[in-house]
Amino acid sequence: MDIVILLLKQNFIMFIYLMIGYFLCKKKLVSQQGCADIGKMLLYIIMPVAIFRSYVADFSWKIFEGLTISFVAAVLSLLLSICVSRLFFSSDQAVERFGAAFSNAGFIGIPLVQMTLGGENVIYISSFVALLNILQWTYGVLAMTGDRQYITFKKIRTNPIVISFLAGIAVFLMPVAFPETIHGVIGTVSSMNGPLAMIVLGIYLGQIPLAELFTERIVYKCVVIRLVLIPALTILLMMALPAEYLMIKLAVLIVASAPVGSNVAIFAQLFDQDYSRSVKEVCLSTLACIITMPILIGIASAIL
Repeated sequence: MDIVILLLKQNFIMFIYLMIGYFLCKKKLVSQQGCADIGKMLLYIIMPVAIFRSYVADFSWKIFEGLTISFVAAVLSLLLSICVSRLFFSSDQAVERFGAAFSNAGFIGIPLVQMTLGGENVIYISSFVALLNILQWTYGVLAMTGDRQYITFKKIRTNPIVISFLAGIAVFLMPVAFPETIHGVIGTVSSMNGPLAMIVLGIYLGQIPLAELFTERIVYKCVVIRLVLIPALTILLMMALPAEYLMIKLAVLIVASAPVGSNVAIFAQLFDQDYSRSVKEVCLSTLACIITMPILIGIASAIL
């Protein structure tokens, strides 16, 4: 039950950050362009640094074994979420196919794993975050457009998350001694991930009337599948892994139980899909996961 209490506490803290963003938006202290700029800072600097930081550790075969297990768990859980989203949403419901399939693993999952399971366990979800980004720019683009011509290797090759993932693995396999000052900078920058991500989501929330969050049935359907069905099936999937990998399984479950990824709104704008509905799904699922995630992770910690 300790992890449930920790998640509830951390989710409450994240909710406070969300409300700060909401306040900033309502008081017009941050513009839409300002919000977009913070989002770019998160995507190109802060989240990559958070992933890279997890690999700055002494090499050990135990950690290497854990990385292998976590990679397999990430592949299976992401394939599961894609299959479930395809089963429940048709090709003309592209926003929901994308949103249900891809969680907010980077902006919400990483800080929650860091704060509940410890910073040393972030390394076990880095492959999940990197694979999720690759799949967003391949399967996700195809789901949004129905056209393979939009899929380019350059988008994957230059993705900051993928670059930081590969750089982190290199540093782990060939240990590099960083000066204490650099360690401090890396730690400080990576700690910004959770607060800034939730502030951005709060600004998103402030852009739409709260009553409109509850007006579309398809939004509810997407949220339930993302926050309840997919995590529940992922728990069954994690039961196939040996009990000794409990921390790895819980870390993967936290990122798999995260709300609809905020990238769905970016992709919806980029590819002329329903941006308003995508924002509703991001915001409503983010609010709902404050309750759903602790319950599901509590159940998982008891049976895994």
